[in-house]
Amino acid sequence: MTMTKTDHSHRAELVSPREMPDAAIAMIDAEGTVVGWTQAAQQLVGYSAGEVVGRSAAHMLPPAEDAQRASAFAEQCHARGGWSGTATIRHRDGHTLRMTLRVSLLWGQDAGSRWLVSVTDIGSLSSEATRGPVRESLLARAPIGIVVYDQQLRCVWVNDAMERHDGVPRHRRFGRGLKDSLPAVEAEALEVVMRQVLESGTTMVHEYRAWPPADRRREHAFSASFFCLQSADGTPLGVCSMTVDVTGNRRTRERLAILSEASTHIGSTLDVMQTGQELAELAVPLLADHALVDLVESVPFGVEPSPRTGTASGRPQLLRRAGLASIDLGVLELPWVREEVVHAHPDSPFTAALRAGRSYLEPVLNTHAGPWVDHDPVRAQEVRDSGVHSLMVVPIRARRCVLGLALFGRSEEQKPFQEDDLLLAEELVTRAALCLDNALQYARERTAALTLQRDLLPHRVQGGAAVEVASRYVPADMDHGVGGDWFDVIELSGARVALVVGDVVGHGINAAATMGRLRTAVRTLADLDLPPDELLGHLDDTVRRLNDEDADVPAVVGATCLYAVYDPVTRRCTIARAGHPPPLIVDAQGRITIPDLPAGAPLGLGLGLVPFEAVELELAEGSVLAFYSDGLVESRDEDIDVGLRRLGAALAQPASSLEDLCSRAMETLPTQAPADDVTLLLARTRALRPAQVATWDLPNGLATIPAARHLAARQLREWGLELLVTPVESIVSELVTNAVHHGDGLSRLRLIQHRVLTCEVSDTNTGQPRPRHPHTLDEHGRGLYLVAQLSRRWGSRSATDGKVVWAEQDLPSTAGAR
Repeated sequence: MTMTKTDHSHRAELVSPREMPDAAIAMIDAEGTVVGWTQAAQQLVGYSAGEVVGRSAAHMLPPAEDAQRASAFAEQCHARGGWSGTATIRHRDGHTLRMTLRVSLLWGQDAGSRWLVSVTDIGSLSSEATRGPVRESLLARAPIGIVVYDQQLRCVWVNDAMERHDGVPRHRRFGRGLKDSLPAVEAEALEVVMRQVLESGTTMVHEYRAWPPADRRREHAFSASFFCLQSADGTPLGVCSMTVDVTGNRRTRERLAILSEASTHIGSTLDVMQTGQELAELAVPLLADHALVDLVESVPFGVEPSPRTGTASGRPQLLRRAGLASIDLGVLELPWVREEVVHAHPDSPFTAALRAGRSYLEPVLNTHAGPWVDHDPVRAQEVRDSGVHSLMVVPIRARRCVLGLALFGRSEEQKPFQEDDLLLAEELVTRAALCLDNALQYARERTAALTLQRDLLPHRVQGGAAVEVASRYVPADMDHGVGGDWFDVIELSGARVALVVGDVVGHGINAAATMGRLRTAVRTLADLDLPPDELLGHLDDTVRRLNDEDADVPAVVGATCLYAVYDPVTRRCTIARAGHPPPLIVDAQGRITIPDLPAGAPLGLGLGLVPFEAVELELAEGSVLAFYSDGLVESRDEDIDVGLRRLGAALAQPASSLEDLCSRAMETLPTQAPADDVTLLLARTRALRPAQVATWDLPNGLATIPAARHLAARQLREWGLELLVTPVESIVSELVTNAVHHGDGLSRLRLIQHRVLTCEVSDTNTGQPRPRHPHTLDEHGRGLYLVAQLSRRWGSRSATDGKVVWAEQDLPSTAGAR
């Protein structure tokens, strides 16, 4: 019998006491007389060795079991060579016990025979105890090799099953010790255990590995239990060993341990490449000496391969290396490392497994034949030099698609891969495939959400004459997904600008789509030129309507928003917020202030009865407004105040460009990927010079109309805009005429020269003008139509004491560029 050549401490393991079998062992001669007894038997049935040794075994049967039936049972055992089943045994105090009983036939040197009876109380079998290797075999009626040794540890009795375990015929055992049938090291270890059993009388267990003659290619695990047989006076007669092949149980435990590791170590992230690496690292060295994981090239980019991958043409599918692990990377020199594209030969077993979706097992790797080896003899020589002698290739399959391949090889471990190794590898790969498929589906959704979000966000922000702007947007990490952050810069009439930042609750494509709807709604409301607090009120109504329309969807839309309007003429900024963090203001000296703004309720909570409040601030030219989402200043490990101080310190550089300030602010983020979207919008205020603005108060009368035309024409000539005199005179005439006819007090005319020329007329009437479509013979109703034809755009907005109607003209240089 060939033993393993491993360290003795690894091969011989004494199991814990709770795992040791407590079966009662008795030896009976051919006439049914008890000739050997154990302490476990005394504990089980209450009889001491002196009370049973030398007496008939029928003494322990219930009274109903007469001698005639016992004799018949003995004849049945002789005919069958043994017996196993359940029987009723009488305890010394008179009550009966239901037992599992096994009777084994032993042979002696003189051709005599004896019986070894092992009995276990069914009621004493706990769930933990039944996990013992010998107990499992007893209950499952597995073959048990039995040898009885005398006090000098020489074999005196043996059963037929023992020869099947170690291949030693029984005639070669009698009168000999263990060293004549086992390697010296193992025999010595077993003899030490047997002597302890003789001295203490207790049962002990010894486990070892070996290759039995019937299965030389496969390593087996054996468990040997040793019992001390006592004579009538309680002195030791010898030792009885019971050996059980527990290979199946041991390999099952090992498989379960590996699969348990897989459930905790594979799929820790939603990154497909990281999942492939985790699979490779788990397989080494638990299953293989070397492991490679290659994914179809499209998978790392979130694109699911076609179910017909590799079958439509003869060209092999390109792979990308996702995982690599080895007990010695220096031994396994590979042409491709992680994240590189792998080119497999069309005739290789790798391509065949990828194409057919079936595993490939080569217990003894043949690198001397085959077209794929002939095609690349250098690589074949590298495989031979690495010592890899056994190979498994397992396709990674998910939902009828092959996502890639897992390759397992052995070099240091001399035992080749077997079918049960392939089954374990397939189970590991199946678990990894589920994680990869989840990561792939998430990557697809995240890519779609990120694409949608980037398409919906402004591609180029401009602040016109009002502000200089710069922005940053960083999507959330792979585990948390894309969120619903957005920002916007909207140019308003009169050289003003609206600055917006918002955050939709949640992550994923739904949050990105909702963000797009809200951004569109804000732009639509901004075109109405509503004050910030009124705009947020209308936006809150919009969000609540979205929730009502999507009542069947479990996720409720919620969002925060901050809306600010800055006027470069007055240098005043009006801000309102709905549950969003307040902005930071950096003055020209680098001082940071946080304005005291009413927080407002987040949008969509149904608190529309609570009005939003706006605050108006006067800002010095060159002030920097920092609008951001909470992902920039909040984290699980820090309070928001810490994040605000960190952001303020990064922005306290008034002389730096806005792009540099954005970069500095992003550097304050933790090194790991953010758990939420990070949005930052910086705006440095500008101010129009007084010479760029002309304002006149006009009395309410018809004489005001030609006077207004004259004032506007003169101002345009002073600005060198003679080309605009004629159209602007017409626009001023129409707007002032409407103010005189519909107002009841002073009106105001204002011209603003910035990127465009803006003409504004204010009056005390709160009614908003509406273009009309006059009939051919109508004498009135064509004024606003004429204004629309002469201007690049026009509109009106509410004011504190009425309204403002405005129209814009391209400057001559701008018009020429257009």
